Amino acid sequence: MFKKSLYVLLVMAFLVGVVGCTVDTPVPPADTGTEEPVAPAEATLAPKSDQVAVSLGWQENESGQRFTQGYEEAFKELGWEYVISNANYDPKLQSEQIDAFVRLNPKALFVTCSDPVGITAAVKRAVEAGIPVFTADCYIADVGATTMIASNNYGMGLYTMDYIATQIGGKGKVGMIGLPNNETWNLRELGARQVLTNYPDIEVVYWPYDSTGAVTPRQAIENIITANPDVTAIWCSWDGAAMEGALAAQEAGKDEVVFTGIDGGERAFEQISTDGPFKLTMAQSIYWMSYMDVMYAQDYFEGSMVPRFVVAPVFAVVKEDLDAVPAGVNAADYDKPGVYIDLGWKPDL
Repeated sequence: MFKKSLYVLLVMAFLVGVVGCTVDTPVPPADTGTEEPVAPAEATLAPKSDQVAVSLGWQENESGQRFTQGYEEAFKELGWEYVISNANYDPKLQSEQIDAFVRLNPKALFVTCSDPVGITAAVKRAVEAGIPVFTADCYIADVGATTMIASNNYGMGLYTMDYIATQIGGKGKVGMIGLPNNETWNLRELGARQVLTNYPDIEVVYWPYDSTGAVTPRQAIENIITANPDVTAIWCSWDGAAMEGALAAQEAGKDEVVFTGIDGGERAFEQISTDGPFKLTMAQSIYWMSYMDVMYAQDYFEGSMVPRFVVAPVFAVVKEDLDAVPAGVNAADYDKPGVYIDLGWKPDL
């Protein structure tokens, strides 16, 4: 089995020429009269490849690496050749990478979404070119993907905010660290806000993620704690913010502030185990999503019926769960098929 990691400059230079820098506001195309541009799906495709292609929305952090691990270990198990690109959270760049893969005409295309809305057109072009598409961590509307797997993001928002409301007695000041940049991740905040409609005595201090990096999540949480010394809990849309924020709270002498996050994994589990302010993570089955995407693709190629939509298991993990992990079982592998049974865990969503 051959591993080929083709990142964007190599893919695009080979197939469609050099790609310039992406910009925040797309530049409108020049007027070309009545002639219609040729969409990638209409262009001449290479002969059908034996390779599969993976378009990662991101790869830099723990979840991105975990998705990659799931794909690569599944490909190794099946003996498949593959190519990988990484969009680094940029939907414009990811769309260009997907269009490049369309010209490669792979056996299948696997996608994690930098933003489902932002890459919809490119994924649709892949489907229209006859390439089976399998997504992990997102649903993309109206594209006809073969299988789409994602967590219940809205439900994770419900669960974590309900946990906070219970911990603080249904009243008090709560910070919210949102992640509205991606439609899938924004569902978490929508779920959390639905819970808040039942608690009129909870006051919210909100900060949305700053994609420019001018203010980091930790700095935002430090500002919230400084400006609101009576804050009782901080709801975070992802674990990275919860972990950094909990450390900031401890440094400020605010160990009693309750933090929740979403993602799961080794680093989150380690911090929760210390019994600090970070109390709960909604542990997504990240490895499972990418691994199962490949297994569903194998079933599809063998002529079996495969599910169009799959809701991945999610585990609400607190310190007590981690303290009870049996000897010889690695809690960080909870999202590998069957390991949660060895841990004695059951999905909460």
